[in-house]
Amino acid sequence: MPTTVDVMVEAFKTAGTPFIVGHPGGESVEMIEAARQRDMRFILMKQESAAAMLAATWGDITGSPGVCLSTRAPGAANMVNGVAHAWMDRSPLIAVTDQYPATTYETGLRQRLNQLELYRSITKWNATVSAGTVQQLMRRALRTAIALPPGPVQFDLPSDQTHREAAELSVPAPLLPAWPVLRPDRASVQPALDLLERARRPIILAGMGVLWEKDAAGQLLALAERLGGPVLTTPKAKGVIPEDHPLRAGALIGGLIERDVIGQSDLIVAVGLDSVELQPKPWPYAIPVLALSSVPSSDALVPAEPELVGPLGPLLAGLAAWAPAGTGWGETAVRAFRRRVSAALDIPSAGLSPQRLVAVAREVLPRDTLVTADAGAHRLLVVQKWQAYAPREFLTSNGLATMGYAIPGGLAARLAYPERPVVCFTGDGGFLMAIAELQTAARENLPIVVVVFDDQEVGLIRVKQELKGLPTYGVGLGGIDYEKLAQGLGADGTRVDSEAALGDALTSAIHSGRTTVIGAHIDASAYVAQFNALREL
Repeated sequence: MPTTVDVMVEAFKTAGTPFIVGHPGGESVEMIEAARQRDMRFILMKQESAAAMLAATWGDITGSPGVCLSTRAPGAANMVNGVAHAWMDRSPLIAVTDQYPATTYETGLRQRLNQLELYRSITKWNATVSAGTVQQLMRRALRTAIALPPGPVQFDLPSDQTHREAAELSVPAPLLPAWPVLRPDRASVQPALDLLERARRPIILAGMGVLWEKDAAGQLLALAERLGGPVLTTPKAKGVIPEDHPLRAGALIGGLIERDVIGQSDLIVAVGLDSVELQPKPWPYAIPVLALSSVPSSDALVPAEPELVGPLGPLLAGLAAWAPAGTGWGETAVRAFRRRVSAALDIPSAGLSPQRLVAVAREVLPRDTLVTADAGAHRLLVVQKWQAYAPREFLTSNGLATMGYAIPGGLAARLAYPERPVVCFTGDGGFLMAIAELQTAARENLPIVVVVFDDQEVGLIRVKQELKGLPTYGVGLGGIDYEKLAQGLGADGTRVDSEAALGDALTSAIHSGRTTVIGAHIDASAYVAQFNALREL
């Protein structure tokens, strides 16, 4: 008869995740063995937080919940940041934490931590697994993780339950749900059609909710072309409209520069826009808003009237079929907006500028390259300058905006797409938070190319110090020998300081098939002017 861990691992594999990732404790060995017996990969990470970010990104890309695990207490505490990323970036994830048996937990003090309470505020649901309940818990966990909006589930796994025989369900429900897709009729969307009929200059603001349904991006493009209006996407939603499309305006970052093009519109169509993607400040537009989403908005941060809630693919398809053709104002407005953004970013530099770094990378890398972007000053340039041509080709931590994301996110992309190039853009600060996973990439044969924006400081904090009239203090880094560091961890490394050298290094790295670190020494002197032009700080 199957044990508790047999049931868990079988459920994970059936749900579409062929690996478990993490840093185990002694209580985890039975789960790892159950995975080995089922030809599931176990990927040993050096940081539990990175493991959770990798698993969460797998969930983003595939829709199947990623699975991560940690030992009790220190491991569980260290994994919190990665689970918080899954919570705020709406990623399906199952996090398993070792725990003492109940009798030990109630009497001991060493490594005794209430992990359920620790994780409760950053998970959709959490529970303690037992042999008697594991069959039902797995069904609930999978459904909870993938139900919209997606998110993390956490389990405590007491060591005395792992090898016990799992109780059978008397009448088992299906492990995975079969939720039929409901389609709207014309009458149910008539309020939206009335708004679109009156609008002369509609604009679409698309968020990550578009990514939660497989066909929604294609239907979004059909609606955009029907309306003929500009499309701005949040960073998470880059690629839901190909970024060389004439209606793609750019990235919605909550900054000053985008207010001009949005302000020209007479109707905002918010599609799959999640408030966690927006800057924490009041909605700035006194323009009617039509919202289309898979789940109701309970925060009321976006003043939508009406708000249509339902499966986005059919909803967008219906509107694209029934809405009147637009006036075609979008392409002209998009060209003007793109010129403004380019002028704001393309500030002359004494050396390799961060914006030219991204532009050169886009020029030399294949069209189907997958990119991850870390938090930091450089991300503003990556979001604006990198072009993605399909959904989930640009991956970042946006809701939590945590540093240290790019490398584990890149490993997830490599697992999902073993034949496609994967490039990780990171600042030197974020890079130092995740360098141990270079060894994971090399050992597990998951080659990625890591491009480090090396300005020898925590650039975003230096920018904020300068904007506030404060001296630069406490943000210095520097002194990294990228070649030796990478070689010590089984990877290749090089340092570049020109566009030509960068292009050559990227080309060589892609062709080598090896994990490669490119330390790109940049001139970050324009960051303040760029931030002032694009975003309110």
